[in-house]
Amino acid sequence: MIDVGAFIGQIFIAVLLVVVAIFVVVVIFRSIRIIPQAYAGVVERLGRYQRTLSPGLNLLVPFIDRLRPLVDMREQVVSFPPQPVITEDNLVVSIDTVVYFQVTDARAATYEIANYLSAVEQLTTTTLRNVVGGLNLEEALTSRDEINGQLRVVLDEATGKWGLRVSRVELKAIDPPVSIQDSMEKQMRAERDRRAAILTAEGSKQSQILEAEGRRQAEILRAEGDKEAAVLRAQGEAQAIQAVFDAIHAGNPDDKLLAYQYLQTLPKISEGASNKVWIIPSEFTEALKGFSTAFAPRPPSDGLRRSGPAGTGSS
Repeated sequence: MIDVGAFIGQIFIAVLLVVVAIFVVVVIFRSIRIIPQAYAGVVERLGRYQRTLSPGLNLLVPFIDRLRPLVDMREQVVSFPPQPVITEDNLVVSIDTVVYFQVTDARAATYEIANYLSAVEQLTTTTLRNVVGGLNLEEALTSRDEINGQLRVVLDEATGKWGLRVSRVELKAIDPPVSIQDSMEKQMRAERDRRAAILTAEGSKQSQILEAEGRRQAEILRAEGDKEAAVLRAQGEAQAIQAVFDAIHAGNPDDKLLAYQYLQTLPKISEGASNKVWIIPSEFTEALKGFSTAFAPRPPSDGLRRSGPAGTGSS
């Protein structure tokens, strides 16, 4: 027969061993914590802060230590919804902001602020209204770098005690009212038309100046060419006259040759339809006398005249 008591004892021992094994597994599971890279874990012992776990394998005291949710230590980018802001000239603009921040102290981010994301958003909104409220619309649209710098300085100082570091703040969009946008578009269109008209006028002016300068240079070059041609022509004629004059003097001409040259010059004087009146120099008559004398028959010499009668007498 089977001993019932021994069988129950064996079952009890088996159940006890299983319970002990489960307890050991649970203890080991609660004692070992693996923290991923770029994360940090805050450990509380009996409800009080005990230490901050670094990435890697960490050991805890089971049932005494409690690990709070991990804190992301990477730089985070948060885009906040558009916020209405009143400018100095009483215009309501809608501004979108983007904040770059990083948790540097997991303990402060856990215990110094309940929700640091909401706190950063509210602080950004209030600071943005204070900064933009002192600027008019045109300054707000053209001073983004200054606004970004002021927001970053204020947020970095305020969030330092929360274990945060604000590295950058950007204004993603600044949207003025629709009526102001229409007025700005009209103004910009008018400005572009004005600049286009100015550029067109400048181009026309430069074109006319260049054309006038080109005509001036052409006239100057043409006049210089005519001048040089006239000078060269006069020099050539002077040289030709000088050569003829030298040749005539070298040949020692007589009255017959000069009279012949006068006769050759007469056709040239009569050339042209405008030569209606001739002016004959006084020397021309003298030249004709010389010419007629040159071509007239010569009288016999005195020797021949005397020889005729003498010969007759001797015969």
